[in-house]
Amino acid sequence: MALGTATGTYEPRFDAGRICLDLLATTHPDERLDSVEALRGWIARSALVPPGTPLAHADASWLVAFRELRGRIGQLVRAGIVPEPWPSYDLALGHVNDVARAAPPAPRARRGEDGTLVRELDRPPQCAALLGAIARDALELLTDPVARAGLRECEGDNCPIVYLDSSRGRRRRWCSSEVCGNRERVARHRRRAALARA
Repeated sequence: MALGTATGTYEPRFDAGRICLDLLATTHPDERLDSVEALRGWIARSALVPPGTPLAHADASWLVAFRELRGRIGQLVRAGIVPEPWPSYDLALGHVNDVARAAPPAPRARRGEDGTLVRELDRPPQCAALLGAIARDALELLTDPVARAGLRECEGDNCPIVYLDSSRGRRRRWCSSEVCGNRERVARHRRRAALARA
């Protein structure tokens, strides 16, 4: 996960291929949704809402709800990758189905200052609507056999990130070539160098 260079704050990654998987990635390497401000930043960068959408009304209850949905989606996604009995699978599925019923925020277009059309929401986004959009994304992913077959867990050391492999030939091995892929290449180079010295 990237850290902002100027402020040292967390900059979320959105490279897992689906918004529901990007939400799962907020647990690695540490809890990234550790404050309401961090959640607001994640929502703003996620494309769930248009740029500049006010999120000041988001509060601690939003943080609890996003984390709970993240945990439930995580159970379903992991069960899709490793088919083994998950004791709370049906409970997680019921929760995600219930959350998905909320309608996502309705977009509208307005003319911007330069005359181009700009997307905005017809009213401030509510927590249930944003969660509903993420839950629907998870359900669409998990009920589509072709998409579900592209679910992969990163092969990087100690990286639990799950991503959607849409690469040619479905040969992608890491959540990010720049992050985990680069670490693996550096480790491989060091191993070869150590063997050459030995």
